[in-house]
Amino acid sequence: MRITATGLAGIALAAFTTAAVTMGTAITPAAAAEKLIVGNEGTYPPFSMVEPSGALTGIEPELMREACKRMGVECEFAVMDFQALIPSLLQGKIGALGSQLTPLPERKARMNFTIPIIFNHDAFVYKKGKSYDFGKGGLKDARVGVQSGTPQAKYVATTYPHLQPALYTNPDQMKLDLLNGRLDMVFGANLNWTSSLIDTPDGKDWQLANFTVWTGDPSVPEAERGSSWAVPKGDTALLEKMDAALKSMIADCSFTTIRARFLSVPIAPMEAACVAKAK
Repeated sequence: MRITATGLAGIALAAFTTAAVTMGTAITPAAAAEKLIVGNEGTYPPFSMVEPSGALTGIEPELMREACKRMGVECEFAVMDFQALIPSLLQGKIGALGSQLTPLPERKARMNFTIPIIFNHDAFVYKKGKSYDFGKGGLKDARVGVQSGTPQAKYVATTYPHLQPALYTNPDQMKLDLLNGRLDMVFGANLNWTSSLIDTPDGKDWQLANFTVWTGDPSVPEAERGSSWAVPKGDTALLEKMDAALKSMIADCSFTTIRARFLSVPIAPMEAACVAKAK
């Protein structure tokens, strides 16, 4: 069932709740208008993960919860595979996408992006002591894992057309196959792989390549090459409210305070003043 919620200080958003559909309960426009349904994948630590209790946490869910408070809306998260996030937004099943997205031209044509908030370029992770040619056409016979439906997958397919990369629905599966020797390397977000592997006991035998790759729109200026959240195309009211909330969180350092609960290093250049103040 698709339900369009209107109101809430002029914010128009299409909302779909799994709980309501599962239970067969209809959502009235009045009830739906009080909520913003936010899509998140929940398998991208430290940015998002599901605790044993079933609660969604991580940098992005906690940032989004704070942003929703400042917007005066109630957040409800819909956790799903990354590949389902964009279709769910475009189909009106969620009102906002709260998992970091790289602003590719084809994506910008279909949705509106918030200000960039996570500067997390991509890197190759492979075993220490190994040497590879990462130039175009290189990586002969390497078994490379990437997350399907992502700019990373597109980059590997374009740069190394002779390869048949292994496609995964989430990084946890990639990490397991990497550690078990079924992959030679993975290609993904630098901060995530640093946090989830390199800086852990499991990472003692692994390393990051000495370069990172921007897999987003090449026309984006270097200083703006970050990932963002997204809202439906044309929903400028919601976009403006989200941007205002994020900017206020950056300005009063709550953005940095939340980020520091999960990751010790900044994720955006705009954190510089807050990081300096904390020293």
